[in-house]
Amino acid sequence: MYRTFERFRRNTSLSFERVTELIDIPRRTLTRRKREGRFLADESDRLLRASRLFGKTLELFEGDRDLATEWLTAAQPALGGATPIDLAKTEVGAREVETLIGRLEHGVFS
Repeated sequence: MYRTFERFRRNTSLSFERVTELIDIPRRTLTRRKREGRFLADESDRLLRASRLFGKTLELFEGDRDLATEWLTAAQPALGGATPIDLAKTEVGAREVETLIGRLEHGVFS
C-alpha cells in the first residue's frame, strides 16, 4: 500500500528522492501508485527489503533513528567504501549490509 511508503519515509527521515532511488520507483510512477493506492509486487518487495534493512540498522543503533540513517548514508570501510543505502538497492547488496550489521552487533569489526 502507498501508506506504507509514506510511513517508511517518515520513519527513516530520508529525503523523498533518496527513498525513491532506494526502491527504484520513478517520481511519475510513484504519483500513479499514490493515486492507485498500491504498488506492484516487485515494488512492494523492494520497499519491504528497504524496511527490513532499516529495522536491522535501527536495532544496531538501539532505536536511534538519526544514527541509523546517518550510518546507512555514510561510506563504510567494511563495505569497500560504499554506502549501505546504495548497496541495498539490490537483494544481494542488502544481504551484504545485513551481514555487516550482524558482525557489528557481535563486535566483529573487520
